[in-house]
Amino acid sequence: MTFNGILQIVLLFTALLLLIKPVGIYLYRVYETPSPFPLFNRLEGKLLNWCCFKPVEQNWKAYLKSLLIFNIMGIVILFCLERLQYFLPLNPENFPAVPWALALNTAVSFVTNTNWQAYSGELTMSYFTQMVGLTWQNFVSAGTGMAAFLAFARGLSRHANSSQDILLGNFWVDLLRSVFYVFLPGAFIMALLFISQGVIQNFSPSLEITTLEGGRELISMGPVASQEAIKILGTNGGGFFGASSAHPFENPTPFTNFLQMLSIILIPGALTYTYGKMIQSQKQGWSIFIAMAILSLIGIVAVYYFESQPNPLLHGLGLDQTPGNLEGKEVRFGILGSSLFANLTTDTSCGATNCLFDSFTPLGGLILLLNILIGEIVFGGVGVGLFNMLLFIIISVFMAGLMVGRTPEYLGKKIEGKEVRFAILSIAIYPLIILVGVAISVLSSSALASLHNQGPHGFSEILYAYTSAAHNNGSAFGGLNANTPWYNLSLALVMFIGRFFPIYLGLSIAGLMVNKKIIQPNAGTFPTQGALFIGLLIGVILIVGALTFFPVLAIGPFIEYIDLWQGRSF
Repeated sequence: MTFNGILQIVLLFTALLLLIKPVGIYLYRVYETPSPFPLFNRLEGKLLNWCCFKPVEQNWKAYLKSLLIFNIMGIVILFCLERLQYFLPLNPENFPAVPWALALNTAVSFVTNTNWQAYSGELTMSYFTQMVGLTWQNFVSAGTGMAAFLAFARGLSRHANSSQDILLGNFWVDLLRSVFYVFLPGAFIMALLFISQGVIQNFSPSLEITTLEGGRELISMGPVASQEAIKILGTNGGGFFGASSAHPFENPTPFTNFLQMLSIILIPGALTYTYGKMIQSQKQGWSIFIAMAILSLIGIVAVYYFESQPNPLLHGLGLDQTPGNLEGKEVRFGILGSSLFANLTTDTSCGATNCLFDSFTPLGGLILLLNILIGEIVFGGVGVGLFNMLLFIIISVFMAGLMVGRTPEYLGKKIEGKEVRFAILSIAIYPLIILVGVAISVLSSSALASLHNQGPHGFSEILYAYTSAAHNNGSAFGGLNANTPWYNLSLALVMFIGRFFPIYLGLSIAGLMVNKKIIQPNAGTFPTQGALFIGLLIGVILIVGALTFFPVLAIGPFIEYIDLWQGRSF
């Protein structure tokens, strides 16, 4: 690893550490203060009244019902918008209606915060669809993730002082505050910074230019900065252009590349501090952050190392491979800038890319797969990353209880059979939907016809697609044409289950935990902070999250790696 590489990593995590506390305190004020900004309190109340929402506290069932109704309506509205875009304004290229299977896939994708794109935005979606439909869903899907985390955290942290049931907050209030107090101001600042660096923001039709060779070429225009800002800050990942953050109009300079990486992990990282304040134990919040940071740094170093190695198939051709594997990477970002961005975007549910994941080395691509497979908890998406981490904490505490032979506890509340079963189910659903989808695809001739690569790499492309969809990441190995009826519909189903089934189980756990009595800690209580807990948590994540998929990874990336060094290529 070069000095420049070490410097970039140090600067990134230093900036993150400096921002975690102030952003975490701000988020705590927004969500856990009855009136965080008195000036806007009346406006907040009027908005809720206009929408016929009562700002009363809800139990877990009412909270979940509100969340599901809102998101299902979002799918319906976005689907209709895509199908009618030809008749709507701000369509200078006169794009036709989006085919129904692709429209359904895209609607589910953006509502679930996945932003899986089986199309190129600049060639498919009108400006109106991009701004009113997709960008709006970027805001509210991120807000939904924050709301799910808040309800779960309240279920763990609140406790009864009387016989009256304790509730989990109000979904509509949490969603509104997420959009208006967190994501709108944050995205506005980010958009201005991006525009200052050269990210475009206009409503012009495509420009036709004459190239140096005398040919004609179309340069796509559009309102890019506004969508780019929330796609990064909300860990959405859906790019205005098909090339995503590799496109110079989305990510023009090394500074915007650094800013995007920092923004991807800022809110997920700061939420650990917010959670520490909610449970009145900052040490536990920092312990969770340290576990996330350790796993992230391991992945960063591994990807950077593997991508710095030469391609064995190119030996003997007289090529200078000193820089490493530059195929599919932007020269302006280099190996480190591409590897660091790729690792962080798969650590979270962002899915934005500034390089081509399909061109990574077998083991470099394996790390990206593992980042997603372990549950999108290394930092994870806004809200849902820490939500999933709390599920792993429940399993870790349960395993610690088994080892010492006593009933496990977390935050002074007993972890009993139902909570453990729900936590295990929420993690076990991912292998089910991923592996079933992959199995059907590799046995279907029509599904295999979409592959541009054969052998283990083609298998990895299919595996990555279902992994990305299940964990709501949205990135892809570009060698798979997923814009077919089978992939559009099957991936839409996987995205929907992968998003809402764990939320249902997590809120069920919150409903069970919120009214439990507090047990005072004693000598037998397992501490959920410090080095021992961090080590146990990381071990459980790697064993449960990673080893579950070891056989399927052996069929894909590992075999491809062996073939590569034996001089065989598919």
